[in-house]
Amino acid sequence: MMSIFNTNSAEILLLLFFIITYFLSVFEKIADWKNTIDYYTNHFENTILHKMIPLLIIQILIFEIAALILLGIGLYFLVSENSISIAKIGLEISALTLLQFLVGQRIAKDYPGAMNITVYFILNIIGIYLLT
Repeated sequence: MMSIFNTNSAEILLLLFFIITYFLSVFEKIADWKNTIDYYTNHFENTILHKMIPLLIIQILIFEIAALILLGIGLYFLVSENSISIAKIGLEISALTLLQFLVGQRIAKDYPGAMNITVYFILNIIGIYLLT
């Protein structure tokens, strides 16, 4: 059977999906810092998180950047050496990041937003399962 990838095409595509997702998320937050802070301050206006937004965004960025780096390195090792361990750790950090997003959306009572996070989380768990 022919494939444009190696035997791990589902895993490679899933890692690429999350690499693109986190790269754009990090880039957007940093490139437009003021509007990012304004948006999330408004989004969490009536919650206990309201006054902590800049600190929380920095904390989320740390998780997103860690996931992005580990997913990128993991993709390299998956393709070059058929090694899954770093990619799996990247997806585990990604899952923790998504759980933080979920908690935030639930605190903000943004149930459609929480449901959107669920789609990413399901894909994330499928990726962890594929790498197990």
